[in-house]
Amino acid sequence: MTTDLSHYKLPDGNVQIAFSGGRTSAYMLRQIMDANDGLPDRAVVTFQNTGREMPQTLDFVAEVGSRWGVNVIWLEYRPVAPYFQIVNHNSAARNGEPFDALIDKRQYLPNQQSRFCTVELKIKTAKRCLVSLGWKHWTNATGIRADEPTRLNQTPPKDRWTVWNPLATAGVGKMDVKAFWDAQPFDLHLPNIQGRTVMGNCDGCFLKSERNQAVLAREYPDRHAWWEAAEARIGSQFSKRFSRRELRDFMERQGDWALKTDGALCQADGGECT
Repeated sequence: MTTDLSHYKLPDGNVQIAFSGGRTSAYMLRQIMDANDGLPDRAVVTFQNTGREMPQTLDFVAEVGSRWGVNVIWLEYRPVAPYFQIVNHNSAARNGEPFDALIDKRQYLPNQQSRFCTVELKIKTAKRCLVSLGWKHWTNATGIRADEPTRLNQTPPKDRWTVWNPLATAGVGKMDVKAFWDAQPFDLHLPNIQGRTVMGNCDGCFLKSERNQAVLAREYPDRHAWWEAAEARIGSQFSKRFSRRELRDFMERQGDWALKTDGALCQADGGECT
């Protein structure tokens, strides 16, 4: 990793800084702020809440904003025009309401092959807000690191924005991000396991490993219940491999053995558990 802040100099025009609520994108935000002596009006920070983020994530987004003096625009999907709403830490959904509204409107569940949840709840929700501000074209700063080649090699979208990956250009890896937060007076209060926050983003995302989803069922049954209820309501599954009820039943029978035994649960992220 280099400490050269030139990698974080804002490009010309309007810039969206995508803050997922995790350590990596917060680290990127801090570097951009330091490189540009704060943020000009043409740069906005957005956080799109799906309602399935851990409460620690919401607290962290609020603390980043207050400690660093940055205005984070909190956004949520809505199923009717203008299809987004600006919220805040107090009013943000905490029980999956935006996600439920999207599922009920579509009447089917997202999965590895059809990730419309990310598109609607995050990407399009931010886009609709920025267009409402009068933006026609902009640069989207995303927190993809240099050690994430699969994400870096994806085809950029043909839309109103140009993707900017300053962390990758600066050679930042997950352990660099961990070292940064280890030295800060505050942090995201979710476990950091070898530079990874396995409980970050949507708590039971189908792109997380089977093992991580099993941990949710075992350690956070109340949060797992939302995913199981969504499958029961729609009559389908988030994964081809198992239903959330089957996963819960398995964990109730096997318990800690399944989490301690290599090979009992697939540990690949990104939907590779097939």
